[in-house]
Amino acid sequence: MPDEIRFAIVGTGMGYGRARRVTETPGARLVAVCTLDEERGQKAAAEFGCEFIRDYERMLSRHDIDVVGIMTPSGLHCQHAIRALQAGKHVYTTKPMDIRLERCDEAIRVAHETGRLLCVDFDSRYVADNHRIRQAVRSGAIGSVLNADLRMKWYRRQSYYDGGVPPGWRSRLETEGGSAANQAVHYLDLLLWWLGPVRSVQARIGTLGHAIETEDAAQALITFESGAWGIIQTTTCSYPELGTAIELTGRKGTLSWKDNEVLRYEAEDGDPPPLSGFPVDPDLPQNIIEDVVAVLTRGRNPMCPPDEGRASVALFDAIYRSARTGEAVTLE
Repeated sequence: MPDEIRFAIVGTGMGYGRARRVTETPGARLVAVCTLDEERGQKAAAEFGCEFIRDYERMLSRHDIDVVGIMTPSGLHCQHAIRALQAGKHVYTTKPMDIRLERCDEAIRVAHETGRLLCVDFDSRYVADNHRIRQAVRSGAIGSVLNADLRMKWYRRQSYYDGGVPPGWRSRLETEGGSAANQAVHYLDLLLWWLGPVRSVQARIGTLGHAIETEDAAQALITFESGAWGIIQTTTCSYPELGTAIELTGRKGTLSWKDNEVLRYEAEDGDPPPLSGFPVDPDLPQNIIEDVVAVLTRGRNPMCPPDEGRASVALFDAIYRSARTGEAVTLE
């Protein structure tokens, strides 16, 4: 069992914060950051006391790196993950696992072949109350769920889409995806984690408020394998930003959630079991870095294994396919 897990972080946009998190986590050490952005790479190296490596393949050749954290554009996640796995590294990707489902399948296959860890970073899975909600719903605290409503109303300026390295990558489907694949994937993951797989999707998407290639608004009617219905609405055109809300309507009651906070939790036949009564692992990791360290040093299961990371990609992929064809899509 290793005394410390040695990380390299690839990408210094959101990856900058993950690099800092490595330096703050017991049992973790930041060896290197890898980025095409020379200025941010040098800055990170100076701030965190690590090495800046511009060339990804050279970084993978290092023998003093155990884990590669992929924080690059979404359409590159599995491409970078596969190369790292083949180089003998453990890997986590930030959300989503990728834009293309077939690339997720290839990464999962390579992870199995190499025997290396592959997992996906979803911040909401590290929130204790979200674990309690999952237990409450699955225990029948509000009865079998009939309807699930997800409304994500975020705001992104045009400059958000135009910027980045390389410029404009957030505006393109192939590198980032739109409001469903990029922003709402956090909450697609929560719905799937709480309620289980989706059977069918009927959707439409549009570009309503930005000059971008991909969508900034999506709407979908979904049916879960359990028989529950759902409505998904996502946009990055909402000013002021109104956050994200999920409402679960069951046969016996309702649970209303917004931005990781439970607003209402009521049952028709009296008070439901209090959420605080549902146990949460006292060693629950607080973030992806703690999660990976716990997996590799204590044998825990990762908070989001690759098959679950793939599931949210399959859902937004179905949203896009339905929107393109105008037909309902059945998920396999």
